[in-house]
Formats: sequence, C-alpha cells, structure tokens
Amino acid sequence: MILISDGGSTKCDWILLDQAGEIVFKTRTGGLNPAVFGEQMLRDRISQNEELTAYKDKIETIHFYGAGCGTKKPTLVLEKIIKEFFSNAKEVSVREDMVAAVFAATTEPGIVCILGTGSNSCYYDGKEIHMAVDSLGYILMDEASGNYFGKRLIRDYFYHRMPQDVAVEFEKRFNLNSDVIKENLYKKENPNTYLASFAEFIFTSERNGYFYKIITEGMQEFMETRVLCFPEAQNVPVHFIGSIAHFSEDIIKAAAWPYHLSIGKIIRRPIDGLIEYYRNKILTK
Repeated sequence: MILISDGGSTKCDWILLDQAGEIVFKTRTGGLNPAVFGEQMLRDRISQNEELTAYKDKIETIHFYGAGCGTKKPTLVLEKIIKEFFSNAKEVSVREDMVAAVFAATTEPGIVCILGTGSNSCYYDGKEIHMAVDSLGYILMDEASGNYFGKRLIRDYFYHRMPQDVAVEFEKRFNLNSDVIKENLYKKENPNTYLASFAEFIFTSERNGYFYKIITEGMQEFMETRVLCFPEAQNVPVHFIGSIAHFSEDIIKAAAWPYHLSIGKIIRRPIDGLIEYYRNKILTK
C-alpha cells in the first residue's frame, strides 16, 4: 500500500491507497514542518493519529511532501522519524511541498505558486522544477501567505490603522493583549502558525474595503517578487495552490492583469491532485 502525504505548518493530509489505487483512508494530523517544529512534536503528531497507527505495519511505500523540506537537514530529520514509525516501509521519500503542488496542478510548463500558511513559487518546464528565489521563511518572506496577512492585521490594529468597526470585531475574535502576543511570537513554538491564525479573520468575515485593500497589496507584492522573477512568467499559465489562493481568486486575477499574466488553475487542496497522480501511476504499471 502507498501512503501519500501533503503537509504544511498548520495541517497535514494523509491518503492511503491500496494496490488498485483505491482509497483505504483519509486522515489529517497537525502540521509537520521540520524547519519549524522540534523532533518530539513531529513524532507525537504522527504517532497520536489512530489511522496511521492502525496501518503503520502494513504500509510499504511513503511519499511525503511538506513545507520545510526544501533543504537537506530538516528533510533528513523528518525522513528519520517517518522511517522509525513506519518500520516496515521499504521506500520512504520526503520532498518539499512545491513538488506536490506541481504534481497537483499541471503536467505542462507553468509557474506554480503556494499560498497557505507560508508561500512559495517555482517554474516547471514540463520535466524539472526550477526555483528562482531561496525561501527564507515567515520573518523575511512569505508574501501573501497566512502569516503575512496575520502580521498585517496585528500591526494595523496596534497602529490604529484598522477601521473602528473591524477593530471591534477583531477584539472579539482574538486575545490582543500585547503580552500574550509577544509570548506567542517570541517564547512559544510555531510563531508562523500563530500569526497565520489571525488571517482567518479576513477570510471568514464579510469582505469589505479594508480587507480588499490588504489582500490586493499582498497579492501585488507576491506577483512582483515571486512570479515576475521568472523570465517565463508572461508566456505560461500561473497556477495557485492553497487556502489563501482559494479564497482570493478574484483578487489574484485582478492583481495579475496589469502584468499580462495568465492565471491557470487555483486549487485549494493539493492532496486531491496527488491522489490522481499516484492512482494513474499505479494503473499504468
């Protein structure tokens, strides 16, 4: 049986396929970003899942795609943990989430972008993935991501740039005590996930001019820094993967128009595309 996983910093989807390509189960754990989380948390999030535990000795092949798996050191850490837990697995591969996004979006040349808790982009030439920019994470980069918009909301609130009616609702939804915020950002684990939790306020509230403005500014910045950096940008479709992209489709298209960019697919969950990708591989063996 083949276990497929697509993971970010907030959540991780798992699908088990049998020899015929049929789904045995779907499950979800907390995020498994090895560049952000400690080894014990990674172990706990896998081992505490009932479905994974029940089938762990029957799984032969594992393909994991995740945030934080683009560099060697964190990738090896997560690979070791997965191999220890699924001790009977003969094949274990751990690759960055960008690869899963490409598999889910296209088989043709194009630019593929991730907009979730974090953000990233690549150019796919039909065979290989090409990165234009090394991702330096949520502190320096991650334009138009969940943590990007979370930071914007918090700053606007404390600088009194948030409209009063929006600020009132923001206060009802979150603990905005400055000491609590600083503790979560500078003393607790997962500050990027904490920041991204504030972004839900934008996408679960009624759209207004203020929200439209900050989403538009974020998308424009993303286009300029993470799409136009590719020489091929105006000649191939630009695909978007992730929850932020899903809820911002109209603004993405508007932000792309001045740069003459062609928007391709906008997919909320790449795991669905991965199922078809691996099912096709199984059936064509």
